[in-house]
Amino acid sequence: MQLDTLWQFMQVDMEADHFEGRMRQSANRQKLMKQRDFLKDQQANMKKLESDVAVMQDRLEAVQDEAERLEKVLASLAEEFEKNPPATVEDAQKQSEAVQKLLDTLSRYEAELQKMRKDADTKDRQQKEIRVRAAKTKMEFDQLKVEYDKEFKADTAKLQDMRAKTEQEAKKVDPQLLAKYRSIKQHCTPPMAKLVNGQCSGCFMSLPSATLLDIKNGDRIVECDNCGRILYDAGE
Repeated sequence: MQLDTLWQFMQVDMEADHFEGRMRQSANRQKLMKQRDFLKDQQANMKKLESDVAVMQDRLEAVQDEAERLEKVLASLAEEFEKNPPATVEDAQKQSEAVQKLLDTLSRYEAELQKMRKDADTKDRQQKEIRVRAAKTKMEFDQLKVEYDKEFKADTAKLQDMRAKTEQEAKKVDPQLLAKYRSIKQHCTPPMAKLVNGQCSGCFMSLPSATLLDIKNGDRIVECDNCGRILYDAGE
């Protein structure tokens, strides 16, 4: 009799659990979570782009300042060359090497500046694309959330009714037996299994004769040695 009552309790308990599981897996909820994660990713991408652009801007300004400085040095060398031409071939060669070194450096800086400007254009385009995608997704998210909130409200009310029914059924069960049921449920669902052809219907393991005899006698609560479920003989 105790197991009959517990079995009946398990039916309404599992029904409520399954309904709650379907709530979590609803199509609208899954889509909302996907859109939410997408918006978070876009925010993270935007922050990274903004950080990259800030670093690039600092480097751009530094390179421009250095290029301007080198151009002034070159102008100064050219002016000095006109005022005081080199006295020897060796001096002329040294001045030429110094100028060439400055020109090579300026050339590298100019190439770097061109690359940074190109990268800046690319990042600017990426930022615009992110804003457009995020705005579109946010609009869809807001619209879907209105629909989902209505769905969630109705489902929550239904689940509360089911849980209330579960609590009413729980009052009919022996407290110690209910505690065992809930302990088993923490690691095994459903916590009870019917005895079918000498097997546990939960894990489909054949049960030893001694266990089958204990179940038949009904002297104590018998748990499956393999899965730990409470074994229930429906007498069918």
